Amino acid sequence: MAQVSTVTYQAGAVIGHDGAMRFLFVGDSMTVGKAGDFTWRYRMWQHLEATVGDGGYAITGPRAGLYDTGADAPLSHAYGDPAFPAPARRHLAGWGEGWLHMAPVIADTVMATRADILLVSLGLIDLGFYTDSEQTAGNARAFVTAARSANPHVKMVLLPVIPNIRAESDAPFAAECDRFNVLLAKVVADLDDPRSPLLLASHPAGYDLRTDTYDGTHPGPSGEHKLAGAFADAMHQAWEVGGPYAGVPAFA
Repeated sequence: MAQVSTVTYQAGAVIGHDGAMRFLFVGDSMTVGKAGDFTWRYRMWQHLEATVGDGGYAITGPRAGLYDTGADAPLSHAYGDPAFPAPARRHLAGWGEGWLHMAPVIADTVMATRADILLVSLGLIDLGFYTDSEQTAGNARAFVTAARSANPHVKMVLLPVIPNIRAESDAPFAAECDRFNVLLAKVVADLDDPRSPLLLASHPAGYDLRTDTYDGTHPGPSGEHKLAGAFADAMHQAWEVGGPYAGVPAFA
């Protein structure tokens, strides 16, 4: 079974400037990344720097590390770009974690970090190890409800389960992924609220397991850009947050 980390709050996790949009990344191994990765969180930070600018946003969360495969724990800080600023590394993501694990902790995390916008990529690990599509959708509903209990105006962008190598060879698993994505769309339709809007991001356009991942599941550099782009374009189109995702920023 995949390793599961636990939530620990770090000093400075609560952002102090009230004028900024506070983004919280929530995800599994594709979001936390492993030692040496850039991560799609890094690509999103670049995008926010280019389109929102300093002072207009903050990235928040109780964690900052990458997964260390040797230690089997999220202990690494060896990001692909060492200049990735420490405050922008914050997140709530864990290797082996899913909706099942995040639903019980999201209210406390939103409360502690004062997050305004949640960018959520979960589901693959749930369906692969813990729950079926119906149960996973139930945990997604519980997550939304819990996040709103901490911030009634929180915004959320939810990414469906994207293509993965197991689904190519395991037909029942592929069917569960497809079924969950249908149910996740229903969660968004049922729970969307003008006071706390929900968005269902599109599958990353042209996502190719052979070129956009390094192992059929976890994104490489091009996959990181496509994942960040899926979230960025959803926010821009629906809420006019930032701008269209432009790929590799000029300063990358």
